[in-house]
Amino acid sequence: MTARPPLRRIALLDDFGDAARAAADWSGLPVEVFTDHVTGSALTERLRGFDAVVLIRERSPFPAELVEALPDLRLMVTTGMRNRVLDLAACQARGIAVCGTPSAAAPTVELAWGLILGLARRIPAQEAALRQGRWQAQPPGLELEGATLGVAGLGRIGVRVTAIALAFGMKVLAWSPNMTLERAAAAGAELVSKQDLFARSDIVSLHLGLGPTTRGIVGAAELAAMRPGALLVNTARGALVDEAALLAALHEGRLGGAAIDVFEEEPLPPGHPLLAAPNTLLTPHLGYVSARNYRAYFEGATACLRAWNAGAALPNPLNAAAGATTAQDPHA
Repeated sequence: MTARPPLRRIALLDDFGDAARAAADWSGLPVEVFTDHVTGSALTERLRGFDAVVLIRERSPFPAELVEALPDLRLMVTTGMRNRVLDLAACQARGIAVCGTPSAAAPTVELAWGLILGLARRIPAQEAALRQGRWQAQPPGLELEGATLGVAGLGRIGVRVTAIALAFGMKVLAWSPNMTLERAAAAGAELVSKQDLFARSDIVSLHLGLGPTTRGIVGAAELAAMRPGALLVNTARGALVDEAALLAALHEGRLGGAAIDVFEEEPLPPGHPLLAAPNTLLTPHLGYVSARNYRAYFEGATACLRAWNAGAALPNPLNAAAGATTAQDPHA
């Protein structure tokens, strides 16, 4: 046990739906919940005087400059066990402990398939037309059985997306910068080149991490290679896709449609060009947003906060200041 001053002020950022309070027991914890989103100097001013901050995934970047501007900060909790926009090295240099929480892959897998089915069978457009009194007003949708799904990335989400595709009777192609033949075969997929993935797939679903080598990895060339009427689904990271190239492909009718849950700028601002793009199905980054996953997130967060106040070992440490033997790479 280590003596620590108890936490005086805890900020929970970006709780857009005000869901955290009901997802866990926060009693006895001096938490202030912010349901809006601010950036830059406004965020710095908001967090002055707080000694702990709880982040919901990567909604608010926490670079070194922000860490260094908050002298009272002693503890960071991020939901999930990886946060690419939180500077772990800066926290470690300041002696700020960083903890993660449990999380599940299932909600993102399920949402990916909701988007695939919704886009392939034109469900939102058909439903809207029906409410306007127009019966079967849309062209026929894409039948999944016998179609080809291209999966970019076979991590814990991509593998499960592949399993469901196989259950639908689809053929699955797989590619990522570091994909091996063995990994693709173990998942039931055929390893192909990036060019072939886009050229041969009826639907491409993105499940890659974001880093220097994957930013903009889907650009004009990849979109141009896709079959006429093919669909693109992104539940991974918005910056994987060149947004200008995607908008051009949609407006020119070269893509059958795009279903997008993640955006380079979040929340998506009013008037954003994607909001007016044809043949799109857009959701507000719901991949990890489920009642059970939120319970895991916020019960994990409160466990860390209570452990700090009790002077106990911190659960799910992410840097040495929190008790991890090896600090995790925020860009892994």
